[in-house]
Amino acid sequence: MAEMKTAAYICSGCGLGDQLDIAQLSKIAQKEGKMALVRNHEFLCNPEGVQIIRDDIEKEAVTHICIAACSRRAKTEAFNFPEVAMSRANLREGVIWIIAQGNEHDEVRQEMANDYVRMGCAEIKKMKLPQGNPNHANNKRILVVGGGVTGLTAALAAAETGYEVVLVEKNNQLGGWAAKMWKRVPFKQPYAEPQETGLVELVAKVSSHSRITVYLNSTVAETSGAPGRFNIKVAQESGSVTTEEVGAIVQASGFSSYDINKLPELGGGKSTNVVDQAGLEALACKAMDTPLKRADGKEIKSVVFIQCAGQRNEANPDHLPYCSGHCCATSVKQAMYFKNANPDVNTVVLYTDLRMPGMGEDFYRSAQDKGVIFTKGKASRVDTAGDACKVVFRDLILDEDAVIDAELVVLATGQVPNAGVDLEAWNPLVTAAESGSEEGKQKKVEMQKISVLNLNYRQGPDVPQLKHGFNDSHFICFPYETRRTGIYAAGSVRRPMDMLQATEDATGAALKAIQAVENASIGRAAHPRSGDLSFPSVRLEGCTQCKRCTVECPFGAIDEDEKRFPVFNESRCRRCGTCMGACPVRVISFENYSVDTVGNQIKAVDMPDEFSERPRILILACENDAYPALDMAGLQHHVYSAFVRAIPVRCLGSVNTIWITDALNSGFDGVMMMGCKHGENYQCHFVKGSELANYRMSKIDDTLKQLGLETERVATYEVAITDNARVAKLINEYAAKINEIGMSPMKGFN
Repeated sequence: MAEMKTAAYICSGCGLGDQLDIAQLSKIAQKEGKMALVRNHEFLCNPEGVQIIRDDIEKEAVTHICIAACSRRAKTEAFNFPEVAMSRANLREGVIWIIAQGNEHDEVRQEMANDYVRMGCAEIKKMKLPQGNPNHANNKRILVVGGGVTGLTAALAAAETGYEVVLVEKNNQLGGWAAKMWKRVPFKQPYAEPQETGLVELVAKVSSHSRITVYLNSTVAETSGAPGRFNIKVAQESGSVTTEEVGAIVQASGFSSYDINKLPELGGGKSTNVVDQAGLEALACKAMDTPLKRADGKEIKSVVFIQCAGQRNEANPDHLPYCSGHCCATSVKQAMYFKNANPDVNTVVLYTDLRMPGMGEDFYRSAQDKGVIFTKGKASRVDTAGDACKVVFRDLILDEDAVIDAELVVLATGQVPNAGVDLEAWNPLVTAAESGSEEGKQKKVEMQKISVLNLNYRQGPDVPQLKHGFNDSHFICFPYETRRTGIYAAGSVRRPMDMLQATEDATGAALKAIQAVENASIGRAAHPRSGDLSFPSVRLEGCTQCKRCTVECPFGAIDEDEKRFPVFNESRCRRCGTCMGACPVRVISFENYSVDTVGNQIKAVDMPDEFSERPRILILACENDAYPALDMAGLQHHVYSAFVRAIPVRCLGSVNTIWITDALNSGFDGVMMMGCKHGENYQCHFVKGSELANYRMSKIDDTLKQLGLETERVATYEVAITDNARVAKLINEYAAKINEIGMSPMKGFN
């Protein structure tokens, strides 16, 4: 390994030279930062400036560089030097753009810039150039679990891109729900009629594709390994088990229709004249565009569709609290089955809110033109005595009770995801079973039967769920990604959706799976730090086997060996650093991000004495939301306190409490922690990191009291990436609070 040689490059462009003493910054880098080379340039990101850095790397054998210029989020292409370790001192967005203009601010502006140069130099001294995971995982095959439209589309998308695919379907034919449908909701112009499903052609393409291997009547008996090296045991109906090696997994296990028997008040399970939407499709497939008949063979002359049956009902915990998305359009389609076969059929759709996504409005108008009646009302019961049904409902337009007679009632019952084992319910059973409970053992075996992936991960056999049983995959911020790296959810196992949305979902998940196998093959992170070559290492001689890293890792990336020491699965790791923040003895680190890289920055800040009336406030800001918000505050020239010193962290989950105590001990007057929104509607890129940090910080009050400090000196905030104005306001309000409390008494001990 080459000997470390450091260099600092200080830019005077973008107004930096006009508002800062560049010569003083250079002196600090040389004298205090002890950098071997220090160079100034009037426009460091232009070709000439970049070439100076490249020449020093090649001719001066520079291995570690600190660039004092703009934010680390800016000019990433210009300052791309993968062969060296690099830190960035943010003088533009973090200093000159957030301090009001005028000579009276020169001193505090310079102090702030001086500290950021000190911090950049201190950080780089503790960084190493990541070498990448030496255990490259080179398998690039894709496993797709589920042979419905979602799974078929994902398999075909991956295969057409050049990747081998293994498709596992538990039934004896491909197609899933689409195979049970007569026609589908239109997905292209003119949006006027139900359209062919296109399933026959899709199945034919998949079945004949040279890069797709299909297993029917099969399930996944066990999944082990990690991205690029998953080991899959496929159990077939015959009893044989085949082992397949794959690099990534797309879970497209689909949904089940909500049990109609749970709706006896609407006639569910009490009469064959009350069916769900799946039951109506069966009748339509049998009729094949001729007039539809009931199970008793009688031609149907009147039908009522009841929307949101057992859905959007938060009052009853046994029903679904959410909207399944497709049901309104599906009922419109099914109503057209009747009208197209016999225009005289009395067809009524009873709805509370009619939700028609996409071009559904045109489809709805077409149904109206055919004579389908849409009535805004809420059904209270369906009487099934006799040959016909009576639908009793509240007319929400006329605000009065009403009754409709119908020979058939169709309940829009919604989607229930086939997501497998709920780990929140699973873990207590495991604990009970391990303690010897026979009941716990039995329940564990019963629950295991519904597992989809049968992961042999320490954290449980399936992907974690967020709420309502859907796989935890943030459908806005991080679609397809689950909390198990290399495993991607697609279709209605991820959220309720229609067929068109499911095909789009499948393509996205296939592309994510491809990204995962390609990243795994060169030893770098999959997402959100895509391309990051660092990975965690642990000094086992200092490990106390507390298992906090294993338990707190949001992604199941850490197992335990036979001695109960942590075992890191690098290609499962997202590089969030949550394990590093959890470790009480600080033995976990990354080459370019560690307790020391941040700790050194904290200690590098020049601390004024307690009589200077110049407080110092440390900001630990999430690099995904809070730090970009700070940058945007600078770009918008929102003025905030010059007494803050901001350090970007990978995730608040990576914050080790030693950073807080070190900052307070060294004289910082306050610490602001800025992370992503957590909870059910989380925005944390690492899912649980912000939540874990908030939990840890809730316990720091005792430490503050032991130090004789006010609890207000450490504060945690949820910050969105768009909060550029709010973040400046938060800083100013916090600085005012610190001014009210007074300077830290710890300054006198430094």
